[in-house]
Amino acid sequence: MRHFTSVKQLGNLEEAFAKAKYVKENPFADQALGRNKTLLMIFFNSSLRTRLSTQKAALNLGMNVIVLDVNQGAWKLETERGVIMDGDKPEHLLEAIPVMGCYCDAIGVRSFARFESKEADYNEVILNQFIQYSGKPVFSMEAATRHPLQTFADMITIEEFKKTAKPKIVMTWAPHPKALPQAVPNSFAEGINLTDYEFVITHPKGYELDEAFVGNARVEYDQDKALAGADFVYAKNWAAYNDADYGKVLNMDRSWTVTTEKMALTNNAYFMHCLPVRRNMIVSDDVIESPQSIVIPEAANRVVSAQTVLKEILLGL
Repeated sequence: MRHFTSVKQLGNLEEAFAKAKYVKENPFADQALGRNKTLLMIFFNSSLRTRLSTQKAALNLGMNVIVLDVNQGAWKLETERGVIMDGDKPEHLLEAIPVMGCYCDAIGVRSFARFESKEADYNEVILNQFIQYSGKPVFSMEAATRHPLQTFADMITIEEFKKTAKPKIVMTWAPHPKALPQAVPNSFAEGINLTDYEFVITHPKGYELDEAFVGNARVEYDQDKALAGADFVYAKNWAAYNDADYGKVLNMDRSWTVTTEKMALTNNAYFMHCLPVRRNMIVSDDVIESPQSIVIPEAANRVVSAQTVLKEILLGL
């Protein structure tokens, strides 16, 4: 594996899950792979689980780790080509990227959608600049349109907890006071579409996702109907994708909050969320604290997903 930007690059899922299982059971078995290798983790946006889990994964593999917070520990970076740099950004990403590449063996990049241009976001301008100009393997620690390490962890978690070969997975929109990117729901949908699970996406009208990510999922606008018989409920907010409203919050309908009453419609489903989560907006206290909440094991599997991917990158060096 050279670059990792989508769960599609995992290849055969059975093999990917087997590799993840080996990593989870033998976290320090491959330290020779990373010895004298350096991972550079670059954050354009805030992080808790991604920062800690990816750093832990690299250390488990014997790597050195450099963490750069672009907004606090570096010059302000210009990202657009052709601009006259007479403002507050003294360095251009097109020089910064190859310089960064000189100091490491692999690069992880975290850069959210900016909601300034749908075209720029969905063309993954920043992530692709790192791939084009760094000269090093690059993996996404969440980009504008996908969060593949999160999705791989989600899929590992479902494999561990599922009670039937083909569970019903429901991804439900839930209210949030801020406009959030579509990266997590896009990526989750992309991942579940690689399986033969029953998959339903439910959201209010106006929150339709890109059809390329929706894939074979059934879209249901009635949340109660969608939740009926679900084995896993994955809650997530996202802003509007359609051209006219791109990046906007269209409503904060609290009737979409995942509550005990909503979960009672399911087949005693497990509750999932990528975290951080706004309690009593996305999900009620009772649900996220219930025995059916698997958000902590899900977060713990972020180390496993990152380490499995990093191992494959190291094997390709």
